[in-house]
Amino acid sequence: MPDNSAPYADLSPDAIICALESAGFNPDGRMLALNSYENRVYQIGIEDGPMLVAKFYRPHRWSDAAILEEHSFSLSLAKEEIPVVAPLLSPDGKTLYKFQGFRFSLFPRQGGRWPEFDNLDNLTWIGRFLGRIHLLGAAQSFIHRPSIDPKTIGPESSGYLLENGFIPLEYESNYRRLCAELQSLIGEMFDMVPDCRWIRLHGDCHAGNLLWTDQGPHFVDMDDCRMGPAIQDLWMLLSGDHRDMALQLSYLGDGYEMFRELNRKEIVLIEPLRTLRMIHYAAWLARRWNDPAFPTAFPWFNTTQYWQEHLSLLAQQKSALQQPPLTLY
Repeated sequence: MPDNSAPYADLSPDAIICALESAGFNPDGRMLALNSYENRVYQIGIEDGPMLVAKFYRPHRWSDAAILEEHSFSLSLAKEEIPVVAPLLSPDGKTLYKFQGFRFSLFPRQGGRWPEFDNLDNLTWIGRFLGRIHLLGAAQSFIHRPSIDPKTIGPESSGYLLENGFIPLEYESNYRRLCAELQSLIGEMFDMVPDCRWIRLHGDCHAGNLLWTDQGPHFVDMDDCRMGPAIQDLWMLLSGDHRDMALQLSYLGDGYEMFRELNRKEIVLIEPLRTLRMIHYAAWLARRWNDPAFPTAFPWFNTTQYWQEHLSLLAQQKSALQQPPLTLY
Protein backbone atom coordinates (compact mmCIF):
# COMPACT_ATOMS: atom_id res chain seq x y z
CA MET A 1 0.00 0.00 0.00
CA PRO A 2 1.39 3.49 -0.83
CA ASP A 3 2.91 5.54 1.99
CA ASN A 4 0.30 7.83 3.64
CA SER A 5 2.70 10.79 3.59
CA ALA A 6 3.09 10.49 -0.19
CA PRO A 7 0.14 8.34 -1.24
CA TYR A 8 0.73 8.69 -4.97
CA ALA A 9 4.51 8.33 -5.04
CA ASP A 10 4.22 5.03 -6.90
CA LEU A 11 1.56 6.22 -9.34
CA SER A 12 3.90 6.78 -12.28
CA PRO A 13 2.74 7.22 -15.89
CA ASP A 14 3.80 3.62 -16.54
CA ALA A 15 1.72 2.43 -13.57
CA ILE A 16 -1.31 4.35 -14.88
CA ILE A 17 -0.96 2.78 -18.33
CA CYS A 18 -0.57 -0.69 -16.82
CA ALA A 19 -3.60 -0.13 -14.60
CA LEU A 20 -5.80 0.63 -17.59
CA GLU A 21 -4.41 -2.33 -19.46
CA SER A 22 -5.32 -4.53 -16.47
CA ALA A 23 -8.90 -3.27 -16.88
CA GLY A 24 -8.95 -4.38 -20.52
CA PHE A 25 -8.16 -1.09 -22.28
CA ASN A 26 -5.33 -0.15 -24.66
CA PRO A 27 -4.02 3.34 -23.83
CA ASP A 28 -2.34 5.11 -26.75
CA GLY A 29 0.09 7.12 -24.63
CA ARG A 30 -1.85 10.38 -24.44
CA MET A 31 -2.30 11.44 -20.83
CA LEU A 32 -3.36 14.70 -19.19
CA ALA A 33 -3.53 15.24 -15.43
CA LEU A 34 -6.79 16.99 -14.49
CA ASN A 35 -7.31 19.41 -11.63
CA SER A 36 -7.81 17.20 -8.59
CA TYR A 37 -6.02 16.99 -5.25
CA GLU A 38 -7.99 14.60 -3.08
CA ASN A 39 -7.73 11.93 -5.77
CA ARG A 40 -5.61 11.74 -8.90
CA VAL A 41 -7.56 12.09 -12.12
CA TYR A 42 -6.24 11.71 -15.66
CA GLN A 43 -7.61 12.03 -19.15
CA ILE A 44 -6.32 9.01 -21.08
CA GLY A 45 -6.26 8.37 -24.81
CA ILE A 46 -7.49 4.95 -25.89
CA GLU A 47 -6.60 3.17 -29.11
CA ASP A 48 -9.64 2.82 -31.38
CA GLY A 49 -11.92 4.43 -28.82
CA PRO A 50 -12.93 7.69 -27.14
CA MET A 51 -10.76 9.20 -24.44
CA LEU A 52 -11.51 8.11 -20.89
CA VAL A 53 -11.10 9.72 -17.49
CA ALA A 54 -9.37 7.56 -14.87
CA LYS A 55 -9.81 8.39 -11.19
CA PHE A 56 -7.33 6.89 -8.73
CA TYR A 57 -8.82 7.07 -5.25
CA ARG A 58 -6.80 8.37 -2.32
CA PRO A 59 -5.72 5.36 -0.28
CA HIS A 60 -7.52 4.80 3.03
CA ARG A 61 -10.08 7.58 2.50
CA TRP A 62 -13.10 5.48 1.53
CA SER A 63 -13.88 1.81 1.99
CA ASP A 64 -14.65 -0.22 -1.12
CA ALA A 65 -18.27 -0.34 0.02
CA ALA A 66 -18.47 3.45 0.25
CA ILE A 67 -17.02 3.89 -3.24
CA LEU A 68 -19.40 1.31 -4.69
CA GLU A 69 -22.31 3.06 -2.96
CA GLU A 70 -21.30 6.29 -4.69
CA HIS A 71 -21.15 4.44 -8.02
CA SER A 72 -24.56 2.87 -7.48
CA PHE A 73 -26.11 6.27 -6.74
CA SER A 74 -24.52 7.83 -9.84
CA LEU A 75 -25.64 4.98 -12.07
CA SER A 76 -29.19 5.14 -10.73
CA LEU A 77 -29.29 8.87 -11.50
CA ALA A 78 -27.93 8.31 -15.01
CA LYS A 79 -30.53 5.60 -15.57
CA GLU A 80 -33.20 8.25 -14.93
CA GLU A 81 -31.50 10.45 -17.57
CA ILE A 82 -30.28 12.90 -14.96
CA PRO A 83 -27.01 14.36 -16.35
CA VAL A 84 -24.51 12.94 -13.88
CA VAL A 85 -21.18 11.62 -15.16
CA ALA A 86 -21.36 8.04 -13.87
CA PRO A 87 -18.59 5.42 -13.89
CA LEU A 88 -18.29 3.01 -16.79
CA LEU A 89 -19.53 -0.51 -16.29
CA SER A 90 -17.33 -3.38 -17.44
CA PRO A 91 -19.00 -6.26 -19.33
CA ASP A 92 -19.32 -8.12 -16.02
CA GLY A 93 -20.79 -5.09 -14.21
CA LYS A 94 -17.62 -3.92 -12.46
CA THR A 95 -16.97 -0.22 -11.73
CA LEU A 96 -14.06 -0.41 -9.26
CA TYR A 97 -10.66 -1.82 -10.21
CA LYS A 98 -7.51 -2.54 -8.22
CA PHE A 99 -3.89 -2.40 -9.35
CA GLN A 100 -0.72 -2.50 -7.25
CA GLY A 101 -2.46 -1.19 -4.14
CA PHE A 102 -4.43 1.53 -5.93
CA ARG A 103 -8.17 1.56 -6.54
CA PHE A 104 -9.46 3.28 -9.64
CA SER A 105 -12.56 3.81 -11.76
CA LEU A 106 -13.10 4.88 -15.34
CA PHE A 107 -15.51 7.51 -16.62
CA PRO A 108 -16.52 8.82 -20.04
CA ARG A 109 -14.81 12.08 -20.96
CA GLN A 110 -17.38 14.86 -20.62
CA GLY A 111 -16.54 18.25 -22.07
CA GLY A 112 -18.13 21.49 -21.01
CA ARG A 113 -17.59 25.03 -19.85
CA TRP A 114 -18.02 27.00 -16.66
CA PRO A 115 -21.73 27.68 -15.98
CA GLU A 116 -22.94 31.23 -16.53
CA PHE A 117 -24.88 32.18 -13.43
CA ASP A 118 -25.41 35.74 -14.67
CA ASN A 119 -28.21 34.18 -16.67
CA LEU A 120 -30.65 33.42 -13.87
CA ASP A 121 -32.62 31.05 -16.09
CA ASN A 122 -29.59 28.75 -15.95
CA LEU A 123 -30.09 28.52 -12.18
CA THR A 124 -33.68 27.40 -12.75
CA TRP A 125 -32.36 24.74 -15.13
CA ILE A 126 -29.88 23.53 -12.49
CA GLY A 127 -32.61 23.64 -9.86
CA ARG A 128 -34.77 21.26 -11.92
CA PHE A 129 -32.00 18.68 -12.04
CA LEU A 130 -31.23 19.10 -8.34
CA GLY A 131 -34.88 18.50 -7.58
CA ARG A 132 -34.73 15.27 -9.58
CA ILE A 133 -31.46 14.21 -7.91
CA HIS A 134 -32.98 14.77 -4.48
CA LEU A 135 -36.23 13.05 -5.40
CA LEU A 136 -34.27 9.90 -6.12
CA GLY A 137 -31.85 10.61 -3.27
CA ALA A 138 -34.71 10.64 -0.78
CA ALA A 139 -35.89 7.19 -1.86
CA GLN A 140 -33.34 5.41 0.34
CA SER A 141 -30.33 6.12 2.56
CA PHE A 142 -26.60 5.60 2.27
CA ILE A 143 -25.30 2.88 4.54
CA HIS A 144 -21.53 3.17 4.08
CA ARG A 145 -21.10 6.88 3.38
CA PRO A 146 -21.01 9.65 6.01
CA SER A 147 -23.62 12.20 6.99
CA ILE A 148 -23.25 15.92 7.53
CA ASP A 149 -23.18 15.98 11.32
CA PRO A 150 -23.29 19.57 12.62
CA LYS A 151 -22.34 18.35 16.11
CA THR A 152 -19.02 16.82 15.06
CA ILE A 153 -17.73 18.48 11.87
CA GLY A 154 -16.73 21.72 13.58
CA PRO A 155 -15.25 20.30 16.80
CA GLU A 156 -13.35 17.53 15.01
CA SER A 157 -11.92 19.94 12.44
CA SER A 158 -10.93 22.69 14.88
CA GLY A 159 -9.62 20.06 17.29
CA TYR A 160 -7.34 18.62 14.62
CA LEU A 161 -5.90 22.05 13.85
CA LEU A 162 -5.27 22.82 17.51
CA GLU A 163 -3.92 19.42 18.49
CA ASN A 164 -1.48 19.29 15.59
CA GLY A 165 -0.02 22.76 16.04
CA PHE A 166 -1.43 24.46 12.96
CA ILE A 167 -2.98 27.43 14.78
CA PRO A 168 -0.23 29.91 15.75
CA LEU A 169 0.16 30.18 19.51
CA GLU A 170 -0.82 33.85 19.57
CA TYR A 171 -4.19 33.01 17.94
CA GLU A 172 -5.04 29.83 19.87
CA SER A 173 -7.13 31.47 22.59
CA ASN A 174 -9.20 33.53 20.13
CA TYR A 175 -9.61 30.54 17.83
CA ARG A 176 -10.88 28.28 20.62
CA ARG A 177 -13.30 30.91 21.88
CA LEU A 178 -14.60 31.78 18.41
CA CYS A 179 -15.09 28.14 17.38
CA ALA A 180 -16.99 27.43 20.60
CA GLU A 181 -19.26 30.42 20.01
CA LEU A 182 -19.85 29.40 16.39
CA GLN A 183 -20.61 25.82 17.39
CA SER A 184 -23.19 27.01 19.92
CA LEU A 185 -24.92 29.20 17.33
CA ILE A 186 -24.83 26.41 14.74
CA GLY A 187 -26.45 24.00 17.19
CA GLU A 188 -29.20 26.47 17.99
CA MET A 189 -29.95 27.02 14.31
CA PHE A 190 -30.14 23.33 13.48
CA ASP A 191 -32.50 22.95 16.44
CA MET A 192 -34.77 25.47 14.68
CA VAL A 193 -35.43 22.91 11.91
CA PRO A 194 -36.50 19.76 13.79
CA ASP A 195 -38.26 18.38 10.70
CA CYS A 196 -35.14 18.65 8.53
CA ARG A 197 -34.74 15.40 6.61
CA TRP A 198 -31.33 13.95 5.72
CA ILE A 199 -31.25 12.59 2.15
CA ARG A 200 -28.61 11.40 -0.32
CA LEU A 201 -26.86 14.45 -1.83
CA HIS A 202 -24.20 15.36 -4.35
CA GLY A 203 -22.52 16.88 -1.30
CA ASP A 204 -20.04 19.17 -3.08
CA CYS A 205 -22.28 20.98 -5.55
CA HIS A 206 -20.32 24.10 -6.41
CA ALA A 207 -19.79 25.67 -9.84
CA GLY A 208 -16.52 23.79 -10.36
CA ASN A 209 -18.43 20.51 -10.30
CA LEU A 210 -20.84 21.62 -13.02
CA LEU A 211 -20.02 21.44 -16.72
CA TRP A 212 -22.23 23.35 -19.13
CA THR A 213 -22.92 22.39 -22.73
CA ASP A 214 -25.52 23.45 -25.28
CA GLN A 215 -27.68 20.66 -23.83
CA GLY A 216 -27.44 22.11 -20.32
CA PRO A 217 -25.58 21.21 -17.11
CA HIS A 218 -23.75 18.02 -16.21
CA PHE A 219 -22.91 17.20 -12.62
CA VAL A 220 -19.46 15.70 -12.07
CA ASP A 221 -17.40 14.39 -9.16
CA MET A 222 -19.77 12.57 -6.83
CA ASP A 223 -16.81 11.67 -4.60
CA ASP A 224 -18.26 13.63 -1.65
CA CYS A 225 -21.84 12.39 -1.90
CA ARG A 226 -23.32 11.85 1.55
CA MET A 227 -26.44 12.23 3.67
CA GLY A 228 -27.50 15.74 4.58
CA PRO A 229 -30.19 18.43 4.27
CA ALA A 230 -31.28 19.30 0.74
CA ILE A 231 -30.18 22.93 1.10
CA GLN A 232 -26.55 21.70 1.17
CA ASP A 233 -26.67 21.17 -2.61
CA LEU A 234 -28.10 24.63 -3.26
CA TRP A 235 -26.21 27.10 -1.07
CA MET A 236 -22.80 26.61 -2.68
CA LEU A 237 -24.25 27.85 -5.97
CA LEU A 238 -25.02 31.25 -4.40
CA SER A 239 -22.72 34.26 -4.42
CA GLY A 240 -22.73 38.01 -3.87
CA ASP A 241 -24.54 40.01 -1.22
CA HIS A 242 -27.70 39.09 0.68
CA ARG A 243 -30.02 40.35 -2.06
CA ASP A 244 -28.07 38.61 -4.84
CA MET A 245 -28.16 35.29 -3.02
CA ALA A 246 -31.87 35.60 -2.26
CA LEU A 247 -32.60 36.20 -5.94
CA GLN A 248 -30.38 33.31 -7.04
CA LEU A 249 -31.95 30.94 -4.52
CA SER A 250 -35.40 31.98 -5.73
CA TYR A 251 -34.55 30.93 -9.29
CA LEU A 252 -32.98 27.69 -8.09
CA GLY A 253 -36.05 27.02 -5.95
CA ASP A 254 -38.42 27.65 -8.87
CA GLY A 255 -36.74 24.88 -10.85
CA TYR A 256 -36.31 22.61 -7.84
CA GLU A 257 -39.98 22.67 -6.91
CA MET A 258 -41.03 21.45 -10.33
CA PHE A 259 -39.99 18.02 -9.02
CA ARG A 260 -39.63 18.19 -5.24
CA GLU A 261 -40.83 20.52 -2.51
CA LEU A 262 -38.08 22.65 -0.98
CA ASN A 263 -38.31 22.82 2.79
CA ARG A 264 -38.00 26.58 3.25
CA LYS A 265 -37.18 26.14 6.93
CA GLU A 266 -33.80 24.77 5.79
CA ILE A 267 -32.80 28.19 4.43
CA VAL A 268 -31.78 29.12 7.97
CA LEU A 269 -29.10 26.40 7.70
CA ILE A 270 -27.20 28.07 4.85
CA GLU A 271 -24.84 30.12 7.04
CA PRO A 272 -24.30 27.27 9.56
CA LEU A 273 -23.37 24.96 6.68
CA ARG A 274 -21.08 27.61 5.19
CA THR A 275 -19.36 28.06 8.56
CA LEU A 276 -18.83 24.33 9.00
CA ARG A 277 -17.37 24.09 5.51
CA MET A 278 -14.90 26.89 6.21
CA ILE A 279 -13.61 25.19 9.37
CA HIS A 280 -13.57 21.79 7.68
CA TYR A 281 -11.70 23.14 4.63
CA ALA A 282 -8.85 24.47 6.76
CA ALA A 283 -8.61 21.11 8.53
CA TRP A 284 -8.74 19.26 5.20
CA LEU A 285 -5.70 21.19 3.98
CA ALA A 286 -3.93 20.47 7.26
CA ARG A 287 -4.72 16.75 7.10
CA ARG A 288 -3.27 16.58 3.58
CA TRP A 289 -0.22 18.77 4.23
CA ASN A 290 2.17 15.80 4.11
CA ASP A 291 1.07 15.07 0.55
CA PRO A 292 3.73 16.85 -1.58
CA ALA A 293 1.06 18.11 -3.99
CA PHE A 294 -0.58 20.27 -1.32
CA PRO A 295 2.21 22.70 -0.33
CA THR A 296 2.82 23.23 -4.05
CA ALA A 297 -0.84 23.83 -4.88
CA PHE A 298 -1.73 25.83 -1.74
CA PRO A 299 1.43 27.82 -0.84
CA TRP A 300 -0.64 30.44 1.00
CA PHE A 301 -1.91 27.92 3.55
CA ASN A 302 -0.48 27.72 7.10
CA THR A 303 1.06 31.18 6.99
CA THR A 304 0.50 33.87 9.57
CA GLN A 305 -1.48 35.87 7.03
CA TYR A 306 -3.69 32.86 6.25
CA TRP A 307 -4.64 32.34 9.90
CA GLN A 308 -5.26 36.07 10.40
CA GLU A 309 -7.66 36.05 7.45
CA HIS A 310 -9.23 32.77 8.56
CA LEU A 311 -10.02 34.18 12.01
CA SER A 312 -11.39 37.34 10.41
CA LEU A 313 -13.68 35.32 8.13
CA LEU A 314 -14.91 33.21 11.05
CA ALA A 315 -15.68 36.39 12.98
CA GLN A 316 -17.70 37.60 9.99
CA GLN A 317 -19.54 34.28 10.00
CA LYS A 318 -20.48 34.81 13.64
CA SER A 319 -22.20 38.01 12.55
CA ALA A 320 -23.80 36.28 9.53
CA LEU A 321 -25.22 33.56 11.77
CA GLN A 322 -27.11 36.20 13.73
CA GLN A 323 -28.68 37.83 10.66
CA PRO A 324 -32.13 36.93 9.29
CA PRO A 325 -32.07 34.13 6.69
CA LEU A 326 -32.52 34.71 2.97
CA THR A 327 -36.06 35.51 1.83
CA LEU A 328 -37.21 34.02 -1.45
CA TYR A 329 -38.75 36.37 -3.99
